[in-house]
Amino acid sequence: MTNTHLDRRGFLSLAGATLALTGAGSFTMRSAQAQSGFSLTVLHINDMHSRISEISSFNSSCSDDASAEGKCFGGSARLATAIRDRRASHESAGRPVLTLDAGDQSQGTLYYTTYGGKAEIQMMNAIGFDAMGVGNHEFNRGPESLAEMIAEANFPVVSGNIIVADGSPLAGRIQPRAVIEKDGERIAILGVTTPDTEFLSSPGPDVTFQDEIAFLQTAVADLQAEGISKILLLSHVGYNRDQEIAAAVDGISAIIGGHSHTRMSNTEEGAVAYATLVASPSGRAVPIVQAFAFSRYLGELQLDFADDGAVVAANGDTVLLDASFAPAEDIEALIAPLAEPIERLVRAPVAELAAPIDGARENCRARECEMGNTVTDAMLAEVADQGITIALANGGGLRASIGAGTATLGDVLTVLPFQNTLYTLEIPGAALVAALEHGVNDVENGAGRFPQVAGIRFKLDPSVAPGAGRVSDVEISTGDIWTPIDPAAMYGLVTNNFMAGGGDGYAMLREQGVNGYDTAIDLAEVLARYLSANEPFAPQIDGRILQ
Repeated sequence: MTNTHLDRRGFLSLAGATLALTGAGSFTMRSAQAQSGFSLTVLHINDMHSRISEISSFNSSCSDDASAEGKCFGGSARLATAIRDRRASHESAGRPVLTLDAGDQSQGTLYYTTYGGKAEIQMMNAIGFDAMGVGNHEFNRGPESLAEMIAEANFPVVSGNIIVADGSPLAGRIQPRAVIEKDGERIAILGVTTPDTEFLSSPGPDVTFQDEIAFLQTAVADLQAEGISKILLLSHVGYNRDQEIAAAVDGISAIIGGHSHTRMSNTEEGAVAYATLVASPSGRAVPIVQAFAFSRYLGELQLDFADDGAVVAANGDTVLLDASFAPAEDIEALIAPLAEPIERLVRAPVAELAAPIDGARENCRARECEMGNTVTDAMLAEVADQGITIALANGGGLRASIGAGTATLGDVLTVLPFQNTLYTLEIPGAALVAALEHGVNDVENGAGRFPQVAGIRFKLDPSVAPGAGRVSDVEISTGDIWTPIDPAAMYGLVTNNFMAGGGDGYAMLREQGVNGYDTAIDLAEVLARYLSANEPFAPQIDGRILQ
């Protein structure tokens, strides 16, 4: 992508617009192009990941004490209050509102494990969503489960680059587009889902994924031929890919994104500015927004349109859903019977932690992280009597941090929600090095395949081109001695069943691993046992991945 990203300090002159920050932190964009007089507010979330109950500062289960002290965030009831308040404010001012979700409602807590996505849809129905995109994690329990989930929705579930074979349980369930009328204007909503879903999740053989840009170029042209020019994209492909789409596809008015959990804010330090503006092939500005994840924020984007669908004025920001938003009582009433059987499990204490364990996405997908070390050490400890000396986990499988103090089963299940099982195999040293190289080759985009390890260490040089030897100096631990890996030797490896089956693109584990054995032991159980055996537990960073 070249010269497509628009600097916030000076909007591209070819778009004839200006860009500024207001005193409150919201961005404001204005164009010289004439407005149609139609204004629309988009309230949006993404990557909720089953956070129906409120969350802690670590995005995991919030304790009763923290809740009483007003230190919790998000959750469906608080989200409902925020959406209803903002919707009412805009509608009273004469601005229509769309409430959109860019995908990945699924997977992350016992609500999804217990109810298979139906509880999440129940919350969305009650809040009043207008449309939802399809995330990769929507496929985690297979097409039939997703079909049952979609059947509960009172709104369209949209993704046009998903191709479903005839006879699949999903046939006819996912819509390629939705058209919603507001104040006499037709607004089209397109959706795309990352093609990486093929190996990130479990879509099955009857579901395939078209290239997003190829689909969108045709889909946008078709809508324009029907006289529909105001086109929103619900995208679950990630922030970087969204910018490529905006630069390659003419006619998209704005992109409401997800998948990369990008924290966008104009007031919070370290966040990406809300919104990112990219020039389309014809030079019009395309705002790209995202609202982090886990119900922690609500995105609020106001758009003013020209007759050709171009956004000529825009403003907005993300809203932190803290204790200033009182949970909606009607949603809490819906949650209560769902939560009752779950609460007994999640509140069960597992171990005392002497310090927090950092499992932040931006760390565990880019470098050695505390949660990665903890989980891989736990995996090795579980099979210590089997002669297994190396552990390998994917950073994307680590979904949260845990705070100091009493760790509960709910905390552990939030870190490891996928019900993956411990899997052992033997693998040649050369294939193990190839696995590490594969794991680091998309670190720039925060890919979930990033390797967290135990019993092995290596150097990582991200400045080297992908596939050209980013990984070097791979060594194996034998007691207190480190020795260079032997490409021809066979090594005992413990990983998870997802990776062992080639998930996250680790085809070398599936193809070159031998004597594979699925222990059927849930990784969450393994971690809970390890923390309990080593309490008060304190994590460590000890140089397994040198950069």
